[in-house]
Amino acid sequence: MEGAIDEILPDGRFGVTLDNEHRIICYTAGKMRRYRIRSVIGDRVHVELTPYDLSKGRIVFRERTPGPTPAGARKRGYRR
Repeated sequence: MEGAIDEILPDGRFGVTLDNEHRIICYTAGKMRRYRIRSVIGDRVHVELTPYDLSKGRIVFRERTPGPTPAGARKRGYRR
């Protein structure tokens, strides 16, 4: 499923509104935590739902949004 993050909750969880207007509580997948992929309010995300509880899910992908590069990003191609 796809949706947008609308709330940041404690303990690494997020409130996500899906494209079909359902609201669920999600946590980030392990690979996203490992590679420190940050999610903020308004980001479009892909979510996996559990068949046992349709109010919970896991964020597996954050779509890239156009905009300025992060402040800590390094410029490639120049080396001393």
